[in-house]
Amino acid sequence: MHERLNNGIKYCFIANILFFAFGIICLFYYNTYDSESLFSKALEIIAYISEICGFCLFLWGDWLMSTAMRFRRMMKICITIYIFIEVLMMILELNSYRLEFYKPYSLLLAMVHSAFSGLTCLTFLQLDPDKKKLELFTIISIAIMFCGMLGNIIGLRIYFSIIVNSVAFALMFFSVRRLIEREDIEVDCHGDKARVAEFTSKIVDD
Repeated sequence: MHERLNNGIKYCFIANILFFAFGIICLFYYNTYDSESLFSKALEIIAYISEICGFCLFLWGDWLMSTAMRFRRMMKICITIYIFIEVLMMILELNSYRLEFYKPYSLLLAMVHSAFSGLTCLTFLQLDPDKKKLELFTIISIAIMFCGMLGNIIGLRIYFSIIVNSVAFALMFFSVRRLIEREDIEVDCHGDKARVAEFTSKIVDD
């Protein structure tokens, strides 16, 4: 596997694990929130740390993948936009008690969030079109993302959708890495040497 691509996928995977941690921290943060509590303040600090580290790793991984892979412009653009949208939502979610315009229980917000996330995940098919295993993992990941809307239907905040998305993208990046390692898919990268098939022939003298 191309080293730059491999590292990019790995950092994106770790970033989504950190985003998952952010969502779990928010779960405890809002269930135990007390403006005077040191515990609440500690949770808020940990949430910001996981968010910032996840954001930096995701951007770094995205840059490594984008500079490693040839073509796939739509995938590169969608992932970059997704990163900034996700971090913006995390900032709004963590500060929602200070922001009157932000609606953390909005079903519309959850639907738009899941729809764009699904679109971003769908662009992963550009890695190697018509490969059944890649299609399967993409469908599974998108299905998981759309389950994130269920949280708002049953009255949970948008952080539930963030948790679900992080699980889906972590699965997607993990699956892509495994598929490349097993050579189930091939991703052409800058600097790769072209594979040349050598044919030999035998001359048989009668």
